[in-house]
Parts: sequence; C-alpha cells; structure tokens
Amino acid sequence: MSATTTASAQSPAPPDRSALASWLAVIAVMLGIFSIVTAEILPIGLLTSIGSSFTISDGMAGLTMTMPGFLAAVSAPLVTVATGRIDRRVMLGVFILVLALANFLAAAAPDYWLVLVSRVMVGVTIGGFWSIGAGLARQLVPAESVGRATSVIFSAVPLGSVLGVPLGTLIGDLAGWRTAFLVMGGFTLAVLALLLLVVPPLPSDQTTRLDVLGGMLRSVNTRFALVMTFLVVLAHFGTYTYVTPFLEQVTQVSSALITVYLLVYGAAGIAGNFLGGSAVGRYPRATFAAAAALIAGATLLLPVLGRSDVGAVALLIVWGVAYGAVPVCSQTWFAKASPDSPEASSVLFTASFQATISIGALVGGAVLDHSSPSTVMVLGGLAAVLMVLVTWAHWAGRFPWPKAS
Repeated sequence: MSATTTASAQSPAPPDRSALASWLAVIAVMLGIFSIVTAEILPIGLLTSIGSSFTISDGMAGLTMTMPGFLAAVSAPLVTVATGRIDRRVMLGVFILVLALANFLAAAAPDYWLVLVSRVMVGVTIGGFWSIGAGLARQLVPAESVGRATSVIFSAVPLGSVLGVPLGTLIGDLAGWRTAFLVMGGFTLAVLALLLLVVPPLPSDQTTRLDVLGGMLRSVNTRFALVMTFLVVLAHFGTYTYVTPFLEQVTQVSSALITVYLLVYGAAGIAGNFLGGSAVGRYPRATFAAAAALIAGATLLLPVLGRSDVGAVALLIVWGVAYGAVPVCSQTWFAKASPDSPEASSVLFTASFQATISIGALVGGAVLDHSSPSTVMVLGGLAAVLMVLVTWAHWAGRFPWPKAS
C-alpha cells in the first residue's frame, strides 16, 4: 500500500489544532497500521514453531496467514458501507482494541482452532482499519500537507515488513512464539492509548455505497488492475509465506540466521517501496512488470542458487526490492482506473490485495504439504511470469491505460 490515495476536492478542513498535535495524530494512525501489518505477517517467521506446538504441518499452520486476508477482503467494503456515519476516531479505537485482544488470544490459545479465531479477528481489523485509515490524512492536516501526511501513514507498510517478521522470529526463538504474540498485544494496547490521546474526533464526511463499488467492477481498467494484482500477490504470498521452511530445509539455515536473512529482505523492501513509488507515476507498466519479473527470477532461481547462503541472501535482496514496489504499483493502477472515487478505489485495492494474500498462502500451503518448498517457489515464479505476460499484452494495446484525473 502506498501514498497514492488522493483527497477529495470537497474534503473538510482539519480541526483547528497546532501543527504538533496534527502530526502526532498522523503518527498515531501510522503506528496503528504498523501494528496491523506486523500482526498480519507475524506468523511467517513462526510457522514451524506454531506447527510443532500443535503437531500440525507447515501447510496447516499457514492458515494463520490465510484467515486474516479472507476476512479483510470481506470486511473492507462492508465496514466502509456500514460505518459511514460513525466517528472515525471511535472506529479506529474499536479495531485496534480488537487487534490487541486477537494477539492475546493467540498467545494463550490451548488449541489451534483458537489461534485461527484470533486470526479471524485480525482479518476484521485489517479490513476495517484500512477502509477508514487510508484517507484520514485530509482530516488531520492542512491541505498542503496531505500528500506528506499520507506518505507517513503508508510508510508503516514497509516498516512492518522490515521489523515485524524478523523481530517476531527473534522473540519466538528466544522466548517462544506465544511470547511474540504477547509482546504484539502489549504494543497494540500502547498504540490504542496514543490514538485515543492525540487523534481528534473525526466525523465522517462521505459514504461509499455498494453500487459505487459495483460500478467500478464493471470498468475494464479496474478489472485489469484486479488481474495484475491477483497474479503478482499470488506469486509473492504463495511463496514468501513459506520462506522459513525453505531456508530451514533447502538452505539449511539456523533459526538465528533466518532472522538476519528476513531483516535483509525487509531492508531491501523499504528500498523497493521508495524506488517503485518514484517510478510508477512515469512508467506504470514498466515498473509493475519489472517488479513481477524480479519476483519471478528470484523464486525460480531459489531452488538452484538458494542452496548456498550467498545465493539465498542475494535472491532475497532482489525479491525484497521487487515486492517493495508491488503495493504502490497496484494502488496506482486502482487509483487511475477510478480517479473520481478515491475511497472506493482504496476499498477495492485493499479487498483484492487481502483476498489474494489468503489465496496465495492457502495454495502455497497445499503445495508444500504434497511436495516440497522448492516446488512452491517454482510455481510462484510461474505465476509472476504470467503477470509479466499479461502486462505485455496491456502494452500491446489490448487494454488502454486509464487517463489520470
């Protein structure tokens, strides 16, 4: 996700508050998204530990990644429509509280099905918070600062990727996977306190109706954005969800080194986010296709070059840079496809992205349980290749690029 969401020309002015108070509110929303992103992807580095704790396979443990995405995909449009008139500050607090409770439930769960219940709660929070938080900058800061504030809010996504999985893995190695969820719950409660302290009342200024979302889905450009997003996110999360089993079984990396490898991947992701954000406005097709091609190359080569530490680290760097650009590319396509409905386009982006995360994790888990981590990487790479081919078809003129607003 990225800072491409645009404010409506008729957006209300932010409350008359000091600059410090306004930016503290922006930071609070950013930390809320950071806690959500971290909670969503936290199981990636803990899959093996969770599976061992409940005597289940890595593929079955992958359901902890599947559940949130499906629920987020459903809750994003439903929450946007159903809570259109409720104060946004209240809703932010409600969803962050649900997230904290979900983490505590996972930490204390005596049975795996309760872990899955906690992941359902995470999914509802993702869809609800994102549908509200994506466009809040215009209500927190003056008009001239909306772009910068939105960038700060969405910087939580790469930061969550960089810090969430590696730190969760490190805590899991040192004190067990339950402690990782417990720490995450405590952090989320701190974020809730900050939100309630510094975010002002935020009455809703607009509502998104289901018929608006339906109309967008009838657009050729929106459907094309959905296809591209589906293929590249399927390729990524169908493989990255199971990168820990791959590093353990194929590269034969120790748990401590896996944390380091994931940190390297995350740092590369931050670089990719900024590189993709700077390039996608000028070269939308080329940037999206290049990201997918690099993901394809990294995952297809991992079963061969990833057997050595040097090869695995090099390919993880390439992979991180590539995926870092994917969210900003995807949201740019959705925004350009529906320039007059920024909130609705954000909802569709969130729903499609989250649904595909779940599908990718589910398919990757099924493949892993019936084959090997290397097979998972190869199939994911082929999905990324298909996305490149679809983008080439777009370049050939079969799908005209939507005009910017």
